[in-house]
Amino acid sequence: MKNYAKAILLTLLAAGLLAGYLTGLRAQGPLDPNLLMKPAVDAWPSYHGDYSGRHYSTLQQITTENARALSLAWVFHSTLSTDGAVLGGDAAAVATPGRSGAANPAVNATRGATIKAIPLMVNGILYLSTPGHAYAVDARTGQSIWHYYWRGRGAIGNRGIGMYGGWLFMETGDNRIVSLNAADGHERWHKDLVADGTGDFSTTAPVIIHNRVIVGVAGDSGTGRGWVESLDPETGDVQWKWSTTPDPGDPAIATWPIATTAERGSGGIWQPPTYDPELNQMYITTGQATPTYNGRSREGSNLYTSSVVALNPDTGKMAWYYQFSPHDTHDWDATEVPVLVDGTIDGKPRKLLAQANRNGYYYLLDRTNGKSLVVKAFVPNVNAYKGLDANGVLIPDPAKEPSVDGTLVFPTSDGAVNYPAPSFSPDTGLLYFNGTNNASIYYVARDPNDPTGFGRGQEHHTLYNESSLYALDYRTGEMKWKHPWPGQGWVGGTYPGALTTAGGVLFTGDPSGNFIAFDEKTGKILWHAPTGGISNTPQTYMLDGHQYVLIAAGDALYAFYLQ
Repeated sequence: MKNYAKAILLTLLAAGLLAGYLTGLRAQGPLDPNLLMKPAVDAWPSYHGDYSGRHYSTLQQITTENARALSLAWVFHSTLSTDGAVLGGDAAAVATPGRSGAANPAVNATRGATIKAIPLMVNGILYLSTPGHAYAVDARTGQSIWHYYWRGRGAIGNRGIGMYGGWLFMETGDNRIVSLNAADGHERWHKDLVADGTGDFSTTAPVIIHNRVIVGVAGDSGTGRGWVESLDPETGDVQWKWSTTPDPGDPAIATWPIATTAERGSGGIWQPPTYDPELNQMYITTGQATPTYNGRSREGSNLYTSSVVALNPDTGKMAWYYQFSPHDTHDWDATEVPVLVDGTIDGKPRKLLAQANRNGYYYLLDRTNGKSLVVKAFVPNVNAYKGLDANGVLIPDPAKEPSVDGTLVFPTSDGAVNYPAPSFSPDTGLLYFNGTNNASIYYVARDPNDPTGFGRGQEHHTLYNESSLYALDYRTGEMKWKHPWPGQGWVGGTYPGALTTAGGVLFTGDPSGNFIAFDEKTGKILWHAPTGGISNTPQTYMLDGHQYVLIAAGDALYAFYLQ
């Protein structure tokens, strides 16, 4: 037997396959659920790294003193090629081109799709996704382990994967939820999230809370409404469902003209939730109402769109809500990360929720009840509101509604910020994020009956984008420092996210395609590396004594460490 085992080992060595063989063994380990309850160190087990949404790591091997010595560890390129891929999806969809989500054909493309996902890292394996594709990658070397291909319609992006034990969960662009075995990428089951033929699409990363897979449906077609639901990880069966616009009988239905308007009012889910285990509350952020720019057809504040909602993850029951942009007519989804901060206000410990919103305002809420503590503009010139009401909610200015002749409004419809994750450092008490100061001219059709739905032809971006990296005091929203990016800045809504660490280093990127390390306290640049246009949020983990920092740029995932 010993000689036989030795022969196998020598054969693997001769074939150059031992690394892949050992990697396959490492892929078998399931996710320890306790890793979800603490800051990311030797794993990155969920989209945000942990439930708080802080994108902060207690790792401190990389510091402000040695960050300049960071070097490239490896590069992984995603691929759209189906050669060697594990194929998923319905055979019926493959054979029926007219069906919604009908199969994409097998391809031999060498370039991959843009990586917007934040990969998971569990037991030395990275799990990441692009629209219709999932990958397992060796976190030490960047070598591919397996590749899964969903034969269905794509979408504008895919934010990532959720993991429960040894199972993975991914949403697809044609509104399915797919479960894979983490060991080999083979499909366990898939389920429809919406009825076939809808115009919505699903992009968000599933989040696991207890034995529940939390998923949401995005889209702003105006043909339906968004929702979040909980699925059984074993079977995919729905455990509960909560819609982002109210049903008849809910007092919030009074914020819509009629019930049928609310039923197609959108409010799609684009952002994975955050979660407080002590309160057993998860925090869902919702998209804008539709028709997007024509508010004349939906007078009222239009709950629960452009809001944050606290839900019980076991029942789906709402505890409270807060609306960031009442009666939004500027495409300001509230789907920026709701960051959970355990801080101090007026000398008293408080459970808080912080968000830099697409509408250009910084918010600080009491996350036990949703009461607003701070509402403060972080970019200049914001002009769509005329103050706060008695509940600390912004009051829309009717003069800044889209108009036939055009209305100049700050910020742009892409927002002062967008979905990429900010970072909160408990060491500095600062919230860090990239943002842009710009305006759009918003139009509506002359005919008041024109629905002006998503209306990309109904707004026009002004020409100059003044982009910066912001550092705000979480207690007050006061800007402690700002790093303006030279040149044109970001035109669209996809900026690099941010990561902070206990080593005092802040990682993010610039509009010129550089990955950059800053001193968290001062904003001083410590190091940079040209990667091309950064397309996700940085992450970090410790493996074999090395602290790795990862970033995606286009179809490439880059890993850096101290050699």
